Amino acid sequence: MTPGDEHDYGESARSDEGHGYGRTRLRLPENDPYGGARRGGRSSSRSLVTVVGVVVLLIAAIAFANRGGDDSPSTSASGTTGDKPDATSTAPTGTKPVDAKTGGIPTGYAHDAQGAQSAAANYAVALGSADMFITDLRHQIVDTVYAPAIAVSKQAALDTAYSSETFLGNIGLDKNGTAPDGQSFVSRVIPVGTKVTASSASNATVEVWYTSLFGLSGEASTNPVSESWFTTTYQLQWTSNDWKVTDFQQKDGPVPVGRDQQASTADDMTKAVEEFGGFTYAR
Repeated sequence: MTPGDEHDYGESARSDEGHGYGRTRLRLPENDPYGGARRGGRSSSRSLVTVVGVVVLLIAAIAFANRGGDDSPSTSASGTTGDKPDATSTAPTGTKPVDAKTGGIPTGYAHDAQGAQSAAANYAVALGSADMFITDLRHQIVDTVYAPAIAVSKQAALDTAYSSETFLGNIGLDKNGTAPDGQSFVSRVIPVGTKVTASSASNATVEVWYTSLFGLSGEASTNPVSESWFTTTYQLQWTSNDWKVTDFQQKDGPVPVGRDQQASTADDMTKAVEEFGGFTYAR
């Protein structure tokens, strides 16, 4: 994720007003309970139709539920027989997640395409984290995820970018990358999926599609936490018995349509980021 990409939270409230929902009123007979006998006959017919309709729907629902628990093969309307999904069809597949970590970052990936995807996803999380704004932690991340041959040059370039007081000031941080008192800095990447576009024994190109949270949570924040969507293409190299980054390019999207959900309060957002941990991603 490119730090500093700012998007305002959209706030909207759901309302049922103005949707044209119909309302039905039932007028009960006044004084003479038989005065509306003819009109009541039509009402009774409509009521009977309604009751029958409800019963039919109920029977259909029960039949559908019972079919789900039947051990015998089901027969479709066309007369063909379809097998129920096997229990293994939803079981986890692929390479087992890595067990090793270096500086809190998962390392030691499988030497194949799946391992490259796992590496790219986990490295995206590290490179998009708030730790990148702290010098010592940034150096550790770069040394872990980048290939040794280019880590030194990347270190210098990133130090220049992340040490710019103008850049840090624009996102509300001081020169040390620290948030103001009473506010929490949020920078988190959440991978949605990965895709290998090229691979060999020594190199791999992996695209990571992800959403990111970025901003300052707190009542006085002028840069509230917002959501963005990106796809980053990582160039990976197999070196020192692991996949390492040699380069990457980032682009916007794909961006889904936002729902009409109301943005959470600054306090709720702060608690969520502090209390909900991240994951180790494996393909």
